[in-house]
Amino acid sequence: MTVTRTPEHVIDARRWPDVAAVPHQPLRAQAARLLTRRALAPLPIRVTLPDGTGYGAGGLGAPVLALHRPADFYHRLGAGGLIGFGEAYMAGDWDAPDLAGLLTVLAGRVASLVPPSLQRLRQQVLRRRPAAQDNTVAGARANIRHHYDLSNELFARFLDPSLSYSAALFGSEPPTAAESLLSAQHRKIDRILDLAGVTAGSRLLEIGTGWGELAIRAAGRGAQVTTVTVSTEQAELARQRITAAGCADRITVRLQDYREISGEFDAVVSVEMIEAVGANHWPEYFGSISRLLRSGGRAGLQAITMPHDRMLASLDTYTWIVKYIFPGGQLPSRQAIREQATAANLQPTSDFGMGQHYAETLRRWRARFEDEAPAVDALGFDEVFRRMWSLYLAYSEAGFAAGYLDVRQFCLTKVAR
Repeated sequence: MTVTRTPEHVIDARRWPDVAAVPHQPLRAQAARLLTRRALAPLPIRVTLPDGTGYGAGGLGAPVLALHRPADFYHRLGAGGLIGFGEAYMAGDWDAPDLAGLLTVLAGRVASLVPPSLQRLRQQVLRRRPAAQDNTVAGARANIRHHYDLSNELFARFLDPSLSYSAALFGSEPPTAAESLLSAQHRKIDRILDLAGVTAGSRLLEIGTGWGELAIRAAGRGAQVTTVTVSTEQAELARQRITAAGCADRITVRLQDYREISGEFDAVVSVEMIEAVGANHWPEYFGSISRLLRSGGRAGLQAITMPHDRMLASLDTYTWIVKYIFPGGQLPSRQAIREQATAANLQPTSDFGMGQHYAETLRRWRARFEDEAPAVDALGFDEVFRRMWSLYLAYSEAGFAAGYLDVRQFCLTKVAR
């Protein structure tokens, strides 16, 4: 079954049931219409309607939110909040010529867009995450498969040649377009290896293999590397890349959950993996790092963070990102990382932020992803998927550009007992 939204936009209702079906909740839709206008009218943007009218405080050149089907948009928003906002974009109910620019304005005012009286009702109104998304050993494998096992070819279409799927670190602040993404990714990797004290002879554990670039770079220093992932697609390609780099004798790739690892290591590195752990499993994650790290050893942790109050407000809530992009995911705060690390006998000794570098990384990824639309189509992904991923990448870029999100490298030292 398919549903045609526009002549150009056909939705497979079996694959995207909640995008194809427009909810019908008139009272909520009317409330959403009133709240949206009140929230957006003072912002430096323009909201345009099909009849040529519009509103907003933005002037010429301001980001535009073009409502193509206002009625559907408000019904989705009223029924599902931000999930509905995202599904409306996936369905083509609205567009933005400068999607990241529009979302950056909204992200910079996230605390004030919803009236305080309604924010207090957040926990009562928003849906809870499905129990099936809990990151048990089996659940984590299913959640990771949803995102990382989509297709190695898909990721290769928009990542740099290192296939690094995490924030790069550019050589200038703010980042500029002068440096290649590959160079900036290597700078990021080298910095976190330095934090963990990885040198020749180090026994290094990497939690979260990605596609193997960090392991290859660590092996180039003379380290003996054990790297673990629960993504079968990543493990297969990582092994191929490691063999091609001539490092197979120094790197072991295991298809294994971090909780199943045994042994002792001089250093542990984990780059943007904690976001997939789930808040209720953070003690297991930091406890595993501590258990596996020798006394006095160091761990390098790269993590996307959000403000502590917003983290507390979002715990266990079902968001668009959780529904469509990262099931089971939860961003920590800096405070949560410090508290969890300390409780696991890991002393935080440094904390370095590079949020604007992630904004630039994401800008480049999204530009390449959108340029590769025909190739993405050829891989079997439809337009709804492409719009979903464009929104995800722009949404993330906006969070970092506005300062609502940050990405940080922490050094954690195992305290001797």
